[in-house]
Amino acid sequence: MSDENLVPDDAIRPGLEFVYAAHAQLAAPIQIGDTPDGTRRIIPILSGTIDGPRIRGQILGGGSDWQVRRPDGVTVADATYGIQTDDGAVIQIRNRGLRHGPADVMARLMAGDIVDPKSYYFRTVPEFMAPLGRYTWLNENIFICSGARYSDSIRLWVWRIV
Repeated sequence: MSDENLVPDDAIRPGLEFVYAAHAQLAAPIQIGDTPDGTRRIIPILSGTIDGPRIRGQILGGGSDWQVRRPDGVTVADATYGIQTDDGAVIQIRNRGLRHGPADVMARLMAGDIVDPKSYYFRTVPEFMAPLGRYTWLNENIFICSGARYSDSIRLWVWRIV
């Protein structure tokens, strides 16, 4: 195989299409404590909004993020929650990913300080379970997300990989 086949040309290189921005209010973490795979906690998701070119709505209460902070300092997020679109569709989301950064930045973040999201890595892969019809496209694509964590809220920006 020649080197020219190692790098895809623009015809097959994935692109990104912005889908929505989300803002969610969070309850205080519920500490589980140290476990064999790291320190675990649950972050209840209270409410929020999503706003994008093809989808708008509310984040439903009752979801949560079951996190583990691994011994290497990386936080593994595993959130499951629902949204209700402005036209009444209810969609389940499972959003899994990683958050990490320099120790001092992560300590400030854990203390509830406002930290520039460019100073740490926070990326996830949301999976959607949408009803067939207008939102079928959510079931048929792969998405990526960037996030920012605040003391009692979270912001997420979601793109579809095209």
